[in-house]
Amino acid sequence: MSSERSYQMKVVTGEFGYVLQDVPHFSDYIPDLPTYPNPLRSNPAYSVVKQYFVDMDDSVPEKIVVHKDTPRGVHFRRAGPRQKVYFPSDEVHACIVTCGGLCPGLNTVIREIVHSLDYMYGVNKVLGIDGGYRGFYAKNTITLTPKIVNDIHKRGGTILGTSRGGHDTLKIVDSIQDRGINQVYIIGGDGTLKGAAVIYEEIRKRGLKVAVAGIPKTIDNDIPVIDRSFGFDTAVEEAQRAINAAHVEAESAENGIGVVKLMGRYSGFIAMHATLASRDVDCCLIPESPFYLEGKGGLFEYMEKRLKENGHMVIVIAEGAAQELLTAKNEEDASGNKLLQDVGLWISQKIKEHFAKQNKIPITLKYIDPTYMIRAIPSNASDNVYCTLLAQSAVHGAMAGYTGFTSGLVNGRHTCIPFNRITEKQNKVVITDRMWARLLSSTNQPSFLKVNKLTGENSGTNFKVTDLLGCLSFGQ
Repeated sequence: MSSERSYQMKVVTGEFGYVLQDVPHFSDYIPDLPTYPNPLRSNPAYSVVKQYFVDMDDSVPEKIVVHKDTPRGVHFRRAGPRQKVYFPSDEVHACIVTCGGLCPGLNTVIREIVHSLDYMYGVNKVLGIDGGYRGFYAKNTITLTPKIVNDIHKRGGTILGTSRGGHDTLKIVDSIQDRGINQVYIIGGDGTLKGAAVIYEEIRKRGLKVAVAGIPKTIDNDIPVIDRSFGFDTAVEEAQRAINAAHVEAESAENGIGVVKLMGRYSGFIAMHATLASRDVDCCLIPESPFYLEGKGGLFEYMEKRLKENGHMVIVIAEGAAQELLTAKNEEDASGNKLLQDVGLWISQKIKEHFAKQNKIPITLKYIDPTYMIRAIPSNASDNVYCTLLAQSAVHGAMAGYTGFTSGLVNGRHTCIPFNRITEKQNKVVITDRMWARLLSSTNQPSFLKVNKLTGENSGTNFKVTDLLGCLSFGQ
């Protein structure tokens, strides 16, 4: 095998096209560090497990659909406990910080980091950083114990508080160094994890024995590589309540129209999955699939047809959809995200104006925006289990001396992923993929795509669902 190293990622190559995109380790920049036996050896909970330590050569493939002559491809290091650790339990001083917007499951992750450090590794010094990144240098800290965090998973939000922005690398690392912190757990989305990567690099430049571990958080599910982000499952489940309410309102009125706006700044995963799960939605509009209102094959033509057939309809729209049709704000929030116009109110008004002008079909429109209700609730059972495993994977990795990584689920296996792979791009719905075709066949809505959008040919006709299916690759 050969290897290539950088601050962010180590690349190890092997036979038959095997590539391991490995995470950094203390041994990369601090020589001759002592190791210690893993306390799990004497943990009664693990005594029944036949092989509770992960083999150092275990890795997880990024892609599992292959052909017989396909190279083995990119792999990530498998997460889990190692036989040797790089911290004695009584020397660990950990901290946890949550940054960015709220998301179901934040408190569960906090709880499970504290419990894992305590019950698995005997660590009893854990600090909570109050109010996001700026809390490192501008606010007080919170002492976290298993007793304090025991029931917080039953509540939404984060007990640590959160904020956008406030990232000052030198002040943050100075604070980490001054407080004697040697494990930093950072929970946040792609912007937060970009900040975590910079913190790791500064720590490495100073030669500090401080592990930086990330837990990827975004309700939009727009983080690449991983199967899904925590809180997404809960968000889709909660969105059903809003869609059901819109359907009841629409069905109960003559020519009733229910419009539901869901989260999804750049990625329409919540809207897509909620639509597929509901089966009451007649049209789903997402940022990745541009649409138009007027003319043949446009949204209004489809709405008129649907109302004549069913007498009612439900539209789900992601918050980032149709922004190219609205007047841009040209403003950003503290995280650098572009501020969006309220597409839900805009499309509701456009629909009312269109049908008033036509004076053919009198409509009753109800608009529902459950955005902050969805992100503020506690995580459901599925996400609670997922949050637990993500937190445990991060703790196992940090104790084993890995740093500059995030824990994440890849093809059903928990892995340690280098920061740069998590922050390199955003995960988006692929509208030439099978999942989007499944949605189109469920709602029977037009794709709003011209043939030349997908094939480069000049044509004024719209793609039908069957045409789109024929263009798909054999991806998921």
